[in-house]
Amino acid sequence: MTPALEARLASLGIALVAETPAVTAFARDTCVAMAGASAGGGLTLGSTGIMTENGVAYLVWREGRPWLAAKGAEVPAAPEQVDAIRRFSEDLQAALATPQ
Repeated sequence: MTPALEARLASLGIALVAETPAVTAFARDTCVAMAGASAGGGLTLGSTGIMTENGVAYLVWREGRPWLAAKGAEVPAAPEQVDAIRRFSEDLQAALATPQ
């Protein structure tokens, strides 16, 4: 990860929490996301979720309503959770899309 990307992430309150040659994990508050290494040497954002008592839960939509789906559990998502996931995902995507 370049110093420029590290600075962009820090300015958004996003922390790098784990890094392997293939996958990098990011977090802010209770939101988490994985990014995979791309062929060009950058990172491509994968699914974004939120930490719950059942582990990472991903936002899914059922009959037009938001749910948090985790292993063995699915609960309705509160509007503030939907907003936090959306903002985190948008911020992280923007940081990763900026040229290194």
